[in-house]
Amino acid sequence: MRPASVAPASRQPIGRAQFGRRPWGWPVRDVTASYLQTTLPQFFFPARSKCSYVPYIARENRQTAKEPRKTTTKKFSFFIAVVAYLAATAAAQTKPSDDATAPTLTIYNQNFFVARERLPLDLKPGVNHVDYAGVAAHLEPDSVILRDPAGRSLQILEQNYRNDPISQELLLSFYEGKEIDFSVGRTPEGKDVIVKGKIIRSGYIPSTYYAQNYQQPVSTQPIIEVDGILRFGMPGQPLFPALSADSILKPTLSWLLQTPDAGKFDAEISYVSSGMSWQADYNLVFSDKSNAKPNEPNKTDILDMIGWITMRNQSGKTFEDARIKLLAGDVSKIQSNTVGGRIYAMAKMADEAAAAPVVREKSFDEFHLYTLERPTTLHDEETKQVEFVRATGIHAQRLYIYDGADTAAYGYYNPEQIRQEPNYGTASNPKVWVMEEFKNAESNHMGIALPKGKLRFYRRDTDGHLEFVGENTIDHTPKDETIRIYTGNAFDVVGERKRTSYHVDSNQRWMDESFEIHVRNHKKEAVNVRVVEHLYRWTNWKLAAQSHDSNKKDAQTVEFPVTVAPDGEQVITYTVHYSW
Repeated sequence: MRPASVAPASRQPIGRAQFGRRPWGWPVRDVTASYLQTTLPQFFFPARSKCSYVPYIARENRQTAKEPRKTTTKKFSFFIAVVAYLAATAAAQTKPSDDATAPTLTIYNQNFFVARERLPLDLKPGVNHVDYAGVAAHLEPDSVILRDPAGRSLQILEQNYRNDPISQELLLSFYEGKEIDFSVGRTPEGKDVIVKGKIIRSGYIPSTYYAQNYQQPVSTQPIIEVDGILRFGMPGQPLFPALSADSILKPTLSWLLQTPDAGKFDAEISYVSSGMSWQADYNLVFSDKSNAKPNEPNKTDILDMIGWITMRNQSGKTFEDARIKLLAGDVSKIQSNTVGGRIYAMAKMADEAAAAPVVREKSFDEFHLYTLERPTTLHDEETKQVEFVRATGIHAQRLYIYDGADTAAYGYYNPEQIRQEPNYGTASNPKVWVMEEFKNAESNHMGIALPKGKLRFYRRDTDGHLEFVGENTIDHTPKDETIRIYTGNAFDVVGERKRTSYHVDSNQRWMDESFEIHVRNHKKEAVNVRVVEHLYRWTNWKLAAQSHDSNKKDAQTVEFPVTVAPDGEQVITYTVHYSW
């Protein structure tokens, strides 16, 4: 007889795989069987069948339907093993995924981070001593928060932080004034040659603070006395009898905790530490597509952009399977030589289970948070990169800017000196800047908050290879803002600026100054150039004459937009009248 839960067999065996001479089994309606098909290894179910199966264990000797089936101990054990495997697999798959115990990091782009970790505690009523070895090496001790998320009463009587892990110099300091053994070589029989030496000075100098300046314990040369003779340096490899009772191997936090409630629970520890930073980097590739026609200057560049987040961990600790958030913005952080008076708290934010890209961005207070959607392990001294933005078909405008006045030598002049110095602004700068301008908007295939970082531009050569053509940095840029970035100087577009007249009447308190500006284009296509002039002599001015139309940009800046033909030249002249 077949088991009651199994439906009658179909006329044809289902599937071709067989074990011995019997078919594998029969189709079933039981929901459990469907589950078994997904959980059993491929060994149990034929790959070609789409039905659910209950495995049938065939016997070596084929029996008729009338013969009673014999269950041997071996087969029964095998069946029990299968059931145990299924039960274990089901328990593992039905157990709810809970990453509440995973560490959480919020990394700021100012070389510090906030860590939140879970610490298993088993407390007795009264006073308990708890050690936690494994915090970050550059922890700010006064930022530590230890609490029970469930609200258990937990009084911290005392907190101590030590960051003097065992080293050879530190162990030597424990035995200053005492004799220890030194291994100076080996005998032909392979035994150590031992000499005794008295440690006069260990050479260990403890660091007074760690977090801000990354100072690690340093040492000077030890002094050892051997056979009544002092020597700098050690005679051999020191052999230490044992570690002291209070030695530590990692940076350690310890507490004296008092609680009236006994029991086991997971406490939460949060702290601020330096030693971790992140930055954004953007790679932009000029596409071969362009909407410009030959000999037309209004060329629109098409860009493809990939943005990367680079995280650097120099905290002295590895964070396993951490949930990482990156905060972009200018957070007020006190920078001083001593650690004290700083504590940071962040609002608890709910996780969103919806499918998302590798990095999800959202506004938070006056800043922007970028959350890595997957837990990741961040090893100590590791640099990790994650793609966080990708955009194609970005429309950008190439700009040529000529700011011809070279005033670098007068950078320390005040306004009165600028007005009185006849030669101020007469030196010419021949370089024409090349800039790319594009809008960070959804209509331009972007529209997300871009954290500050470096933009690198690449252009494809005629042989198909990408060539680097410039880079610069941007500040934090909200969406719908325009980005204008300098990428270098034009090779085939040059400028020349000279003063043609200068008249000043100090008694009548006025001045006239005239300039002539040449812009030459040696390209095969026309270019638009914006000629920028700074009316720096005084705030009260007017243009008495000008050869081209100008746009007033601010209180002391005008701009002359001109189009320069291929292998052509434009000459701009103007006269400005100042009065004070």
